[in-house]
Amino acid sequence: MPGRLVVVRHGETEWSRAGRHTGRSDIALTRRGEQEAELVGPTLAGWNFDAAYSSPLERARETARIAGYDVTLDDDLLEWDYGEMEGLTTDQLISDRPAWSKWRDDVVGGEKPADVGRRADRFLDRLGPLDGDAVVFAHGHLLSILIARWLDLDAIEGRRFPLATATATVLAHRRGDRVLETLNHRCGPALDAMGAR
Repeated sequence: MPGRLVVVRHGETEWSRAGRHTGRSDIALTRRGEQEAELVGPTLAGWNFDAAYSSPLERARETARIAGYDVTLDDDLLEWDYGEMEGLTTDQLISDRPAWSKWRDDVVGGEKPADVGRRADRFLDRLGPLDGDAVVFAHGHLLSILIARWLDLDAIEGRRFPLATATATVLAHRRGDRVLETLNHRCGPALDAMGAR
């Protein structure tokens, strides 16, 4: 049976706590984010990963390090480049344009969902068919889009898979299809390595 891909969103940062768009800014974990990262190890203790990957940004790398994983850094796992939206909250962004959405409208100076989707596709192509399990440490919106692309959905459909900090999601195979096995599992309780195979 093909292996599974576990994707882990990093722990809390000051900006994630405040709801600020955090793309390429290299923001550190808060103390709470470090504590969340400490829960990732026990959550994944039953897993035997053949490979581990991370975004090169500190919040993802540190989550992986604290959780006890030696990772390969991959630039395609960087968070969405928010351009001029960087550091702003959604409330700030919609104050002048109430119907605005990063998923549908232009991100001035940044990426569109399809651009992030192409990066997710490149990563998945390099990953290739999984014989064993692999784990990825990265960012909320990038991982939401990666989930959509795993499921052969357009990148914009990543909006349907919001991820909280320090959560694990399991992407698997079932009868020849790529499927979503577990979404947004809060790190702390063990995540069943046997799953619903």
